[in-house]
Amino acid sequence: ERSSLRSSMSRTGDCSDKPVAESFFHTFKVEPPADQPRQSRAARKEMAFQYIAVYYNRQRMHSSIGYRTPEQCERQAVA
Repeated sequence: ERSSLRSSMSRTGDCSDKPVAESFFHTFKVEPPADQPRQSRAARKEMAFQYIAVYYNRQRMHSSIGYRTPEQCERQAVA
């Protein structure tokens, strides 16, 4: 079965292609504790999950959506 979806790839070295994704990954790289000792792959996966699902989506205020969390913004959009 064919899908009408198309792959979206940015040009090499052009961060303006995907500003939202670039902003997220910058934040993801600098906000979590960088001074932690080397961890197992499972521990890193759990840390990434906790950061994204718990902190970034439910607690961190985002200026681009009126200093609300993504969860608050989504709830308002659905209501």
